[in-house]
Amino acid sequence: MKALITGCNGQLGRSLQATVPDGVTLVCVGSAELDLSQPDLIKPFVESVAPDIIINAAAYTAVDKAETDSDRAMAVNGTAVGALADAARSIGARFVHVSTDFVFDGGAGTPYAPDAPTSPLGVYGSTKLAGEQLAGTDSLIVRTAWVYAPVGGNFVHTMLRLMKERPEIRVVADQIGTPSYAPALASAIWKLVDVGATGIYHYTDSGAASWYDFAVAIYEEGRAAGLLDKDVTILPIATADYPTPARRPSYSVLDKGKTFAALGGPAPHWRTQLRQMIAGMQAASQ
Repeated sequence: MKALITGCNGQLGRSLQATVPDGVTLVCVGSAELDLSQPDLIKPFVESVAPDIIINAAAYTAVDKAETDSDRAMAVNGTAVGALADAARSIGARFVHVSTDFVFDGGAGTPYAPDAPTSPLGVYGSTKLAGEQLAGTDSLIVRTAWVYAPVGGNFVHTMLRLMKERPEIRVVADQIGTPSYAPALASAIWKLVDVGATGIYHYTDSGAASWYDFAVAIYEEGRAAGLLDKDVTILPIATADYPTPARRPSYSVLDKGKTFAALGGPAPHWRTQLRQMIAGMQAASQ
């Protein structure tokens, strides 16, 4: 099987390459090879590669910037997704699209099922929802959240850096979701492909946390692993104390029951996955 992966230099793109199953030939592209903001380039490129499957791990992810850069966000997160899906259909290939918890408004008090009503709060979520709709029901859509990986810019690396630089940090405590370890997410996507899944699936690590909870865990695991060598005070704050251009859902825990049934079991807890990544960072630093 030949798989075309977009977003090859991102956290998930790298993880998809690292977890590729035996027998799969990869063609991995970034924006330099295929600019998704120019949808007219997509079909000819896909036809030249002739993949059996396309996994779209590329996205416009600058949530706050999207509020004033809506045209480019829609081009990448919406229009390009439709073009990729159409190109896949034209050559008989399968299409996989990665989406986000930001398609929900955060008003629920229980985890969001894949068929729960969507109501994005900002441009980023709206453009990602448009991408889902343009992908079509014959595609595999995997929604995820709070992605982090050993390589790339993410919350874990940002927190570790700030904890080394400052004696005190403040972290939002009233936004609840679940972290997603990119290598585990990538493995789950490959497994969903293998079982022929189509439609909408949710995948994150198991459990739930606030950003404050996640930051405290990063500190504790980082300190235990020797990546941090001093005490840091972590203070919980409200979203209102840290205003941003884009609104975030206050609760975006995803119901993964359907996905875990397809995979044959649940994902590890987010703290277990975080500990695994920290251990890898510790080993790399020695």
